[in-house]
Amino acid sequence: MKIIDGKAIASELRLELKEKIEKMERKPGLAVVIVGEDPASRIYVRNKIKACAELGVRSYSYELPTNATQGAVEGLLDELACDSNVDGILLQLPLPKHLDSEAAVSHIPFEKDVDGFSAKNLGLLMQHKEKIVACTPLGVMKLLEREGIELQGKNAVVLGRSETVGKPMAMLLLNANATVTVCHSKTQNLKEICRNADILVSAIGKAKFVTEDMVKQGAVVIDVGINRDEVGKLCGDVDFENVKDKTSFITPVPGGVGPMTITMLMYNTYITACKE
Repeated sequence: MKIIDGKAIASELRLELKEKIEKMERKPGLAVVIVGEDPASRIYVRNKIKACAELGVRSYSYELPTNATQGAVEGLLDELACDSNVDGILLQLPLPKHLDSEAAVSHIPFEKDVDGFSAKNLGLLMQHKEKIVACTPLGVMKLLEREGIELQGKNAVVLGRSETVGKPMAMLLLNANATVTVCHSKTQNLKEICRNADILVSAIGKAKFVTEDMVKQGAVVIDVGINRDEVGKLCGDVDFENVKDKTSFITPVPGGVGPMTITMLMYNTYITACKE
């Protein structure tokens, strides 16, 4: 069993990315838009701006009040879409409840969509022509790649079908020639399906949902979940302590997939600036 150190891999990737950015005549520019006062969102935005400074990416931060109208949000995104200094645009989600996130995201041109959530980028992923991919699933793929984990022909099971993690994760694994099953709340025989997985990726947001009896001996287990357990301690979707000894590779929470997400955001920003 090997615990995958996402923090160390993210650091390696950032160093490589920093070297590439240093060689660029024109540095990438990332605009981050936040609406409202959500504390978690503010922490995420701070971390993203800090990562920009670390890697030499130009960052522009825009804050709109909680009561901002749909028109105000979309108007700002339209302005940024036309701004030649901005290569990537990130709209921090979730938005306040009165706003339509999907409609707002549609105002971000696909070539500046560093989150990979636009309909066109999701469509390109479906066609295996992807350039910009959702940061968390891309981070998972980079972890698997760095650890030399073979995907071709393997049975991969993804728990969760969200458009931000589950669905793009499944498509990336399929594009890497794995045989993929996507499970969700209506799936029957869930334990049996999971027990057949060579690679099990959980992204459902339920603390310690994946138990030892759901995991095949020697499986690779990737935990995307971020939850709190019964005593308020940070944990993933996987019952880590009871599952780890059955695996060949496993990611911890924290310190597994989490550190990769912002690193992949920086990677996507670099890609948008390359204009290849």
